[in-house]
Amino acid sequence: MIAKVYTLDGSEKGEIELPPVFETEYRPDLIRRAFLSAFTARLQPKGVDPMAGKRTSAKSIGKGHGMARVRRTREGRAAFVPQAVGGRRCHPPKVEKILHEKINKKERRKALMSAIAASANPELVRNRGHIIDDIPSIPVVVENEFESILKTREVFNVFENLGLNKDVERAKNGIKIRAGKGKMRGRRYRKPKSVLVVVSDLCNVVKGARNLPGVDVITADSLGILHIAPGGDAGRLTLWTEGAIEKIRERF
Repeated sequence: MIAKVYTLDGSEKGEIELPPVFETEYRPDLIRRAFLSAFTARLQPKGVDPMAGKRTSAKSIGKGHGMARVRRTREGRAAFVPQAVGGRRCHPPKVEKILHEKINKKERRKALMSAIAASANPELVRNRGHIIDDIPSIPVVVENEFESILKTREVFNVFENLGLNKDVERAKNGIKIRAGKGKMRGRRYRKPKSVLVVVSDLCNVVKGARNLPGVDVITADSLGILHIAPGGDAGRLTLWTEGAIEKIRERF
């Protein structure tokens, strides 16, 4: 596959031959499995105290008294049973529950390769919800000078020149307050994913682009399924630098 390389002002600089990984077969089943494996690997086992709600002197008085045979204290208050105030939970979470979904190494590698190839498919990128009408070509490859940009305003100007700005605005307009108790647990807002910027190494643009809504910056060596297929859905709009393409060629 051949991709066009663009300068910071949006003009064509030349062409670059993409690594063979961009021709990998699209496997949504493997991508979803690899995502679930990576996502559940971060979950911490949790459980309640095995004696929670059971530290009581309550006992049942038996049948024949015209009242429910639940355990009661001396004052007649029900205790211990799940339906009682302060009683035990019916089915509490247990630390022995298996939360992490394991996956074979070759399957995980195949899934990542498939997700990278999906990011170069305009149809899959569009189906994922990204706005690519003004983008000249998919995948988007930019010259290495992009990695030296430090200002967020300059990064957004490059996005405007390449036609990526509309997708960033879509992510900004899509920020919503989460429904449910997650609002109280540090995840108050739902933020859509926008452009993924893949660079060759840690550089200035990591600071310059991280303040744009929905934009993530990752090095080619650290690229994983959580970045290029968030939610298990492949086809994320991705901006590659020339150096990142070469690092991907060496990696796969």
